[in-house]
Amino acid sequence: MSEQFFQHHVFFCTNQRGPGETSCNDCGASALQAYAKDKVKALKLPRGQGGVRINKAGCLDRCDEGPVLVIYPQGTWYRYVDQEDIDEIIDRHLVKGEIVDRLKI
Repeated sequence: MSEQFFQHHVFFCTNQRGPGETSCNDCGASALQAYAKDKVKALKLPRGQGGVRINKAGCLDRCDEGPVLVIYPQGTWYRYVDQEDIDEIIDRHLVKGEIVDRLKI
């Protein structure tokens, strides 16, 4: 078995469903994914192999709980609302290795 490539690989659901259906992108997921990517870069967290990678994802099939993101390889799912929630996930999970229980789903 090979070692994990990224220490933290973060996937933001940026799915856009049809009218009348709940979707993460309706809740600002794309903007907050871009914010997270910029924040990780500004903090100079290691990127690439052994570091942090922030990605957009298609439907993660949890839009009713959204917006959502999942961090691998841990498989930790979070719901977030705003930049403050993203800041907390970055600071506590990505930097300090702690689970943010209040946002975990």
